[in-house]
Formats: sequence, structure tokens, C-alpha cells
Amino acid sequence: MIRQLCALLLCLLAFPAQAASLTASVDRDRLSAGETVELTIESDDPTQFGKPDLTPLEPLFEVLGTRQLNRLSTREGQTTATTRWIITLLPKQDGYVVIPPLTLGELQSQPIPLQVLEAGEESTAKVAPVFIDASLDQESVYVQAQAVLTLRIYHSVSLFDDSSLTPLQIADARVEQLGQARTYEKDIGGVRHGVIEVRYAIFPQRSGELQIPALMFSATTVDPSQASDFQPFGPRPGKLVRVRSPQIPLAVKAKPADYPANAPWLPARALSLTESWAPEPGKVQVGDSLTRHLMLKVDGLASAQLPPLPTTRAKGLRRYPDQPKLANQASERGLVGSREESEALVPGQSGQIELPPVEVLWWNTREDRLERALLPARTLDVASNPALAEEASPGNEEPQVLVQEGPPLWPWQLASGLLASTTLLGFGLWWRARRQPAILPSAQTGPNPRTLLDDLRRACLANDPHATRQALDAWARQQPETLADMAARFVPLSDALDGLNGALYSETGQQWQGEELWRAIRSLPSNEQPQSSPSEAGGLPPLYPR
Repeated sequence: MIRQLCALLLCLLAFPAQAASLTASVDRDRLSAGETVELTIESDDPTQFGKPDLTPLEPLFEVLGTRQLNRLSTREGQTTATTRWIITLLPKQDGYVVIPPLTLGELQSQPIPLQVLEAGEESTAKVAPVFIDASLDQESVYVQAQAVLTLRIYHSVSLFDDSSLTPLQIADARVEQLGQARTYEKDIGGVRHGVIEVRYAIFPQRSGELQIPALMFSATTVDPSQASDFQPFGPRPGKLVRVRSPQIPLAVKAKPADYPANAPWLPARALSLTESWAPEPGKVQVGDSLTRHLMLKVDGLASAQLPPLPTTRAKGLRRYPDQPKLANQASERGLVGSREESEALVPGQSGQIELPPVEVLWWNTREDRLERALLPARTLDVASNPALAEEASPGNEEPQVLVQEGPPLWPWQLASGLLASTTLLGFGLWWRARRQPAILPSAQTGPNPRTLLDDLRRACLANDPHATRQALDAWARQQPETLADMAARFVPLSDALDGLNGALYSETGQQWQGEELWRAIRSLPSNEQPQSSPSEAGGLPPLYPR
């Protein structure tokens, strides 16, 4: 205790002068009547003691419990002290309820709105000490669209920490768990129940009827009458309970017939497409580098389902793309996937360069209609760069040669001049031939191999299978052996080529990752074959045959 007080005093002395704050947050903003919510109040002012005033909560909430957590952390040489209060609240009414601001000294937290849904009628079957409930947010979805499955495990008795839930696996669907399991309390028929809530995002991969399988929950209940007989290394006193969730059917609709065939299928609740520049594309010069960031954010799809954005192609503009950044975020309505693409654009000529518009087609599942997200076309005004421009000087002009007419040449003079010139030409060719080797090295034709390797690297890291295929063929033509021979002697390259071909001739091309192919190209060993002896090469027979 003395060491903790000393550490706190040292923190107060080393704490830099900055604006303190009091922040409030909740574990969820939608709940049913009779359920509890956890309110977290956090202060970063180490000079404040005591706890927040909870009196403003009493008209709308019942405070069931409060616990306090203190934390000291050091980052980049700065010591930070934070205090957190976790308050368990039970709303007293339905509808939209606002958690009022709480005060701590001169600090005040922000208000938080909550939506409290009316409690549904509980069936008489839900009177067991432990039972499980499962529900879907919608009865039918489009193929590859999101359906949210919510499992709630209710228990009116205490449970040991050995509880387990079988994983959700569906053969014809992609499953993503939405965050960690949440725990809270709910009043059912006057009995307080603990609730364990687990949520999943389900993305069906084919149309028709999809069956959500039943999940098994198992746990050991605590028997208060046998708690005194508990042995640390013996069997736990209590009863093993297993409950199974109901099996739920889900209707999966096919892609609408009027959706464009050449556009990636994107069924979502909402979609946004934004761009940003660094620096801002004002007046630029030839050779300047501009970085363009495109962000595609989709509510209702995972980041792995988002296709690459259209490529920026403009005459006089060189493009160097970076590897896209994919991220997923769990929300109350499901999964929100994002895809960020960055590229460096370098103008190679002065004048106006027209950047084409960026358009993404998607299907609005709430309105059940086709929509377009569009970034308008942009014009870059590129000025000439004095450091790169080559100015022609007057001294570089070729002098004019004045030829004066003279008397006509006689035939013997023309013949003598022709003989002398051919003699000198032949002597020069003979002298040049003496200074060269007998076999001239073959001159390399085509592009620079280093340039082809850089093009292949950029295409692989951009996860573009078509551009990778073209760059790979161009690079392979400069190699001493064929691409098939290289793949035959190097197994990782053969596997990476199989993945590339599968992406080119299947529907999974939008999800192809080119890092494996680039790693195989960089790790390709050189083809060093031992030279065969003259007898093995079919040369002359031995001088003294036996």
C-alpha cells in the first residue's frame, strides 16, 4: 500500500500540464427491458479524488453495483494515471433513455443515449436454471449478404468458469464472430438471470434455404449446499448441464437479374467512398509526387469481400500503388468492412491531366435497389519544372556551310577519289575487325530485366491477378529458361502459379493475394547444372577402347 501511494505521488509530480477529461462509455446502446448495461466513467486527472456523483442517475436507472480500477502507465517517457469506475445500471423505463452527464470535481462527462426495447413474452419453457435462445436479425437475405445470429445463454444459478460453446460452422456460408462474448443481467418473471451473449455474422455463399445448426452449451452449476466440501484437486461440486440452441432456417435470395453482370456483387446496408490527397492537388510541377488515398467502407460486408477499386489511368501520369489495407469493425448491426488503397501519382508532362471518375456499384439491401457511389473526375494542372526542362541555347545552332560552285570535275578525278575512299574504308574495317573478339556477344533486346522485375513486384503487391500475369510473362521471356521449367524445379513457385491461375479463371480472383507469388520469385534458386563429360555429351570415343 505504501509503495502504491509513493508511485501515485511520483506520478502527480511527473504528470505534465494538460487538459484533463472525464469520458463516459457503455458496453452497448441497445437492450431489452429488464437487462442491465455497464457504464464506464474514466478520468485522466490524477489530482481528482473520490468518485463521480451518481445522483443524476437515480430518476431513470437503478444502480446495482460500482467498482473502481486504478491504472498507471508509461509511454514514451510520459507517465499517465487513469481511474475507471464501472457502474452496472438497470433502466426503469422503455424507449429512448439518456444517461445524464456525471460530474467529478470540475470535470463533466458527456450524455449517452440508450434504446430500451420492450420486453417480449417469455415462454413457459424458459424456467430452467440454464437455457439458451437464438435469433436472426432477418428471415431472408441475398446471397453473400450479412445475417446476424445472436445467441443468449440465460442462467439463474451460478456457473463455474469451465463453460464452453461449440463453434458455429456452416458448410455453405462464411462465419465471423462479432467481438467477444458479453455478459449482463436480466429480470425474467421476477428472477434475476445472468446472460452470456455471443453474436455471429453469417454470409451465405449460395441461394436457397440455409440451415443454421444447433449449438451446444455445457457448464457446471454451483451447488451452494456442497460449497463447503469443495476440494481444489478433486471433482467440482455441482451438476454438469448441457443445453442446445434451436435450429433456425434462413432463406437466401439469388442476385437480382437486373444487377450489372460485369460489376462485383456488393449487397450491403450502406456504402461510402471517399478520397484524400497528400499534399492537396493544387498547382503541381512535372516530377512532383502526389499520394492519393481511396477509402471504401461497407456496412454489412467483411473486408475480404470488397473488390479492388478501379485503377487510375491517365496519359502522362505514372502510378505506383501500395498494398491495400483491409480492416473489420464489429458494430451493433453487424460487421463493417473497409478497404483503403493508396497510390503515388507522378506527372510526366505539363498541361492538364484528366483523372477519370471512380465509380462503385452496390445493392442497397434496406431499399432493395441498385445504387452507385461516385467520385467525380478531377483535373490536375501540371506546370513545367525548370529543373527538368532543357532550354535550347542559340550557341547550339549548326553553322551554315556555304558551297561555292567551281569548274566541273574530270572523269579521272572522280575515279581517283572513289578508289581512295574505298581503300580507306576497307582498311578501317580490317583494323576494326582485328580489335574485336572472334565471337561477338549477343546484344540484349527488349526492356531492362530490372524494370520488368519491378513491374512484377508492384503487380503482385497490388493483388491484381491480370496485371501480374502480364508482368510475369514479360519477365519470364528475359530468363534463360521457361516458366514451366522454373516451376518444375521449384515447388513454391508451382503452388503460387496454381493460385494465380485459379484466381484468373474463377470467381475468387477478387480475393487473390500476390505476396506468395512474389516471395516465390525472390526465393527462386539459380539453375546451376553440372557440365557433362565429353563421353556423356556424345563426343569422340576413347583413344584406347577396351
